[in-house]
Amino acid sequence: MPVHKIRSTAFALRGGLWTALFLAVWFVAKPASKGAVAGGLALVVLGQLIRFWAVGCITRYRGERVGAERLVTWGPYGLVRNPLYVGNGLIGLGWAVLAGPTAIVIFCVAFILIYAVLIVPYEEQFLRGKFGAAYDDYAATTGRFFPKSWNPARLTGPFDRSVLWVSERHSLLVTVLGTALLLVRTL
Repeated sequence: MPVHKIRSTAFALRGGLWTALFLAVWFVAKPASKGAVAGGLALVVLGQLIRFWAVGCITRYRGERVGAERLVTWGPYGLVRNPLYVGNGLIGLGWAVLAGPTAIVIFCVAFILIYAVLIVPYEEQFLRGKFGAAYDDYAATTGRFFPKSWNPARLTGPFDRSVLWVSERHSLLVTVLGTALLLVRTL
């Protein structure tokens, strides 16, 4: 199967892959210390807050096909090109911290393979094709998952609170439910 088709399939199935990743973490979960609970919950909350910020800056992001109405380069997108996945990564890492060391290894390896190797390159190919040199310039100055530089001017821009509940309620529900299930298992 061609790499593009594998990446396209991974993108379309990213919600199911996230569920499988959660189940792997949940399956290996061990009782957690108070410090692990506090640290894990802090990462989950931070991840969800980053997702809220990112969603307020874009108009559409859900669906089985990659798409973008405009190239968003402000807000969290002024720091990293993939703040929604950074948010997911922090949520998942928080879950893994709650679940223990084995879960941390499983999560980190799987997250890198799924997102950094499959999904993000697929999205970037689309964005490069749609926005051309503007995307290349943005990518040259903005890291995928980690900031390359700090420019406060890039943090401000349009933000639409009205899309938060419409666009993010499913992710919020999954985050709250997943966290609750892990807390029940690890406490």
